Amino acid sequence: MRQLSEILRLKHELGLSHAQIARALDLSKGVVSKYLSLATTQSVSWPLPPGTDEAALARMLLPTPPSRGRLPDPDFIGIHHELKRKGVTLQLLWAEYVAAKDGDALRYSQFCERFRQWQGMQRRSMRQQHQAGEKLFIDYCGPTVPVIDGMTGEITQAQIFVAVWGASNYTFAEATRSQKIADWIGSHVRALVFFGGVPYLLIPDNLRSAVTTPCRYEPGINRSYADMARHYGCAILPARPRKPKDKAKAEAGVLLVERWILARLRHHQFFSMAELNSAISKLLVELNTKPMQRQPRSRLDLFNDLDKPAMKPLPTEPYEFAEWKFVKPGIDYHVELAGRFYSVPHGLVGHRLEARYTATSVEVFHKHQRVAVHPRYGAAQHSTLDAHMPHSHREHRSWSPSRFLSWGSDIGPATRQIVAELLENRPHPEHGYRSCLGLLNLSRRYSRVRLEAACSRAIRIGSANYRSVLSILRSGLDQSETDLREEVDSKPLPEHANVRGADYYH
Repeated sequence: MRQLSEILRLKHELGLSHAQIARALDLSKGVVSKYLSLATTQSVSWPLPPGTDEAALARMLLPTPPSRGRLPDPDFIGIHHELKRKGVTLQLLWAEYVAAKDGDALRYSQFCERFRQWQGMQRRSMRQQHQAGEKLFIDYCGPTVPVIDGMTGEITQAQIFVAVWGASNYTFAEATRSQKIADWIGSHVRALVFFGGVPYLLIPDNLRSAVTTPCRYEPGINRSYADMARHYGCAILPARPRKPKDKAKAEAGVLLVERWILARLRHHQFFSMAELNSAISKLLVELNTKPMQRQPRSRLDLFNDLDKPAMKPLPTEPYEFAEWKFVKPGIDYHVELAGRFYSVPHGLVGHRLEARYTATSVEVFHKHQRVAVHPRYGAAQHSTLDAHMPHSHREHRSWSPSRFLSWGSDIGPATRQIVAELLENRPHPEHGYRSCLGLLNLSRRYSRVRLEAACSRAIRIGSANYRSVLSILRSGLDQSETDLREEVDSKPLPEHANVRGADYYH
């Protein structure tokens, strides 16, 4: 209090009452009585000794009690990591701290205050609280590594993929040919196998392979990337654009990989991606097992203690990379993907569909419902399912030379012979399908016996075609008992001067 000496002066020099002193100094009467009583108790008289200021007078009136010594700080590093576990609070950790102390322990308020002071002296990144098994931060290093093709000498700048756990800082790194969606998702799959589990949240940067529409509030996620996250049962939460603190773990992990791995490989030459990844994996083991700078434990120790018990298990089957594309079937009810054609139900002609295609299969969706499945590759350029075709097209698809010959044989040998000639005397068997179909349909208008007789007569007159058979049936010539050739041979030759006769040739 700055008015201690004034209280004493007004009392001893002016002889004012406690109430008057209180009004003069704008204090309560109780405060004035307290300090005048302390002055009497501590034998502080007026006037004060020369050189006594307010601070010295306060020490004379309120002497400091004997110090018991400052209690040592708890293990704040351990407390920091324990707080990453789900459900763990400072109050619980304080109670455990008190129970473990044989003697004096900090009160809860002191415990919290010292912990906050300790946090304030750490790096900013350590003040972020990441729950165990919750977040995996993903990014690419800025520097690339040249990989030389031993055959052509072509140089590929390998991209370095980095994934870091939020709670333990356990790190995965590998080299890929690009940052395109196939390499991006492939690195995720290999990283999760390396970790042996799945986080609840993936925190990527806003690169195009992850985010199609960067937005602070509702970013658009790449369809293939979202498909992969759904397979592993986790969610994607991209860092906000231009907010590096959202992915501070990834930034720190990238920096470590650049300093502890890429910098040590800068004088090496690599002639394949596998050779480069082998070198990275060896240095990665060293990075994860060495003690961290501010604590004696390694990233691997923290991972086994924090993230590994809390993360989700891997699914039984690894994710198979798939791409998505909007497609629209043409009038032939086929959609085109990479130069190949795949059928969809003919009723969807003109509709906008979605195709999901992997290395082995093609799936087509309409309003999120799968409507077609095809193998990705095959012997033919077209993959057509009978169920997708109109009824008339299915009938035409069922036609084949062997089927027409079988139909002809059921009617008779003459009919089969005409069918065979119709198929053989065309540039392609399919060109004779319509004629064969018309010929066989004549058995519905006329009996099978009449059709066989008409075909036999058409063969004898050298006119084995559909029109001749139809003409014979319409005119009823198939029902004549006299053979056409016999009729011609039985007619006598007419008398004429130009007819020499058989005797002329003897």
